[in-house]
Parts: sequence; C-alpha cells; structure tokens
Amino acid sequence: MPNQIHVYNEHLKDRAREFRKNMTDEENRLWSKLRKSNLMVIVFLRQRPVGNYIVDFICKEENLIVEIDGGYHSGPNQHEYDAERDAYLRGLGFDILHFANGDIKAHLKGVLNKIEQALMENREKEKVKIGQRHAQLTS
Repeated sequence: MPNQIHVYNEHLKDRAREFRKNMTDEENRLWSKLRKSNLMVIVFLRQRPVGNYIVDFICKEENLIVEIDGGYHSGPNQHEYDAERDAYLRGLGFDILHFANGDIKAHLKGVLNKIEQALMENREKEKVKIGQRHAQLTS
C-alpha cells in the first residue's frame, strides 16, 4: 500500500460539499466514468480537502490526484498558485494529472487511458519500493 499521508482539513468540508453540488459539466462527465468504471478496482473520491486545497478527484490508495483545469487556470497569478499547490500535494506523496476541459469534452477515452496508466505506474513503483525494503531487511 502506498504511503498514506493525507492531510484532511475539516474547515474545508462544507466548501468541498458545495463544490460537489456545483461541479462543472466536464467534472461531472469524468466523475460519471470514474465512479462507474472498473479502473483497476480503484476508488476515487471527488472534491476532497487535502491540506488547504480541494482537489477535483483523488484516489488515496494509489496517491493519485486528477485535476480538471477550466479557463480560470489561465488567469493572472493562477499559474503560480497552481505550481505552489502542486508542489505541496507532491510533497505529500501524490502524483497529479492535469487535464483541460477540452480534453474531457473531446478525448474522454484518452483521459481515462492516461489515468489507468498512471494507476498502473504507481502500483509498479510501490512494488519496487516493497522489494527494496524486503532486500534491506533480508541482507
């Protein structure tokens, strides 16, 4: 099992609930596939607080976050904010995938393939870590 260090911010609980109620069309479209799919029998949650941020989709078991970047991500200072946010989340051990709204609209199957590939890569990384720990213990 991957490192499970997740910071839950109780203060963002209500805001996250509002985000879940008011998801964009693209978020709803991806969510409908993630929650119904059998992507390696993985559970995704939507609009969840992690630290001082709310992530679009998170798979805690595989330390994967999926973000859908709408038009506001091209706004002033947004690139710096997104980079700071990603650095924080990566510091907690998460891999992060970003997709533009247009990717969801035009290439949903490709998006799902990339998510599945990232999940498989995370599992392989974990197997290597377990093997290294085992080798250290037995040497």
